[in-house]
Amino acid sequence: QVQLVESGGGLVQAGGSLRLSCAASGRTFSTYRVGWFRQSPGKEREFVAAHGRNSGSTYYKDSVKGRFTISRDNAKNTVYLQMNSLKPEDTAVYYCAATSDYSDYAVPRYYNYWGQGTQVTVSS
Repeated sequence: QVQLVESGGGLVQAGGSLRLSCAASGRTFSTYRVGWFRQSPGKEREFVAAHGRNSGSTYYKDSVKGRFTISRDNAKNTVYLQMNSLKPEDTAVYYCAATSDYSDYAVPRYYNYWGQGTQVTVSS
């Protein structure tokens, strides 16, 4: 069982930066793939970034490539999402997720565990 708690969201002006953190419980966290998703009102939850277990590969939604960076510190059981050059269209609730399923990293239903979400608002 894995429990996830996000933090670091807030209000920022366009062009600014935020770093989201996701603290995980569980001794086997390093064996899980982790991902960040986001959801805006009236829209489906969408993939943002994913990180393989240990020092595995990283994957990004096209619109955030070059601006967002996902990283993990398995010693601290924590996943990060560094978000730079933020745009108003990045406004959403951001969710951290983890999975032991190595199917499509961008599909929410393949993730077993979810955090409660943290709001990110980017003003123009």
